Amino acid sequence: MENLFSHPVSEPEPSEQSSNELEPLVVTVVVPSNVSHAFQGFTDHPHLWWPMEEESVFGVGSHVEFEENLILETAEDGRTSVWGTIDDWQPPLSFHASWYPASTPLWSTEIRVAFRAVDDGTEVRLVHDGWEGAEDPSASRASYVEGWPRVLQRYVRFMGGAVA
Repeated sequence: MENLFSHPVSEPEPSEQSSNELEPLVVTVVVPSNVSHAFQGFTDHPHLWWPMEEESVFGVGSHVEFEENLILETAEDGRTSVWGTIDDWQPPLSFHASWYPASTPLWSTEIRVAFRAVDDGTEVRLVHDGWEGAEDPSASRASYVEGWPRVLQRYVRFMGGAVA
């Protein structure tokens, strides 16, 4: 009689890249100012440079700000949307936040923005990771591959830098 378990053990089919294997998204820009001024421009004045017409919950007329431990968008009519919760604040060197614009903390990813002096001013490095926390990890990452460079180029222009 054949052994019930004698059939060859097959390896599972390789699946497409799973959400926990998605690489962090890293976007780096340089602004022509010192570290402290670069950090301040990013965290104190996003309402002056963030492209609300393209990257927001409520659209044109709303504004984004860092308020206490939140990154918050406020619409003209007063409605608010929390984009993220800051859990590590190290001015003027970096901050880290759970990130969930137009969603909830249940579906959050993570961003870390670090500021470092370089010859031409300050390097601003944004690392977006934690894709496994997104509702649709691959689609979320793909969206940010398009969005973050556009957002950071607006910041560079606001800070007086040349836009690539």
